[in-house]
Parts: sequence; C-alpha cells; structure tokens
Amino acid sequence: MRKARIITALATVSVALLTLAPSALAVSHGGEGWYGETNDVNITNAMFLTIIFFPTVIIIFSLIQWRLDKRKHARMDAAKRREANVDWRGGW
Repeated sequence: MRKARIITALATVSVALLTLAPSALAVSHGGEGWYGETNDVNITNAMFLTIIFFPTVIIIFSLIQWRLDKRKHARMDAAKRREANVDWRGGW
C-alpha cells in the first residue's frame, strides 16, 4: 500500500515536470538571465569571485582540521602522561 503511494506520487511529479519543461525552455528573454543583461565585465568579476571563494574555503577547512588535530594530539599526550604517572594507576 505504501509502496504504491510512493510510486504514484513519483509518477505524478515526473509527468508534471515533463509537461512543464518544454514551456520553460520556450520562453525567450532575449539572452537576459536572472541577473539582467550581462557583459564581459560581469562574467569576469563573477569568475574572480569564484577563484577567490574556493581557496578561501580550503584554507578555512584546513585551519579547522589543524585545530581539531591539535586538540586530539593534546588529549592523547595527556592520556599517555596519566598512564605513566604512578599516582593514577590505582590499586593499593
């Protein structure tokens, strides 16, 4: 019963998308997109921002990874020191 509902819903959505897709492609805006009329300067600036974005993301994620590794190694070193300390071994 549940599987039949899912298949029916997927079939309905896919038929609706296939019905509406040709009309979306047929609309002509004279080469103008969502942003408006574009020229070489707009495209160049957008690509420069893309070039800046990816190295920035890589640097931020690398700094986060470095910080997490630093904390992990500090915890491991502290655990080794605790194990080596006679006072913390327990027993009589």
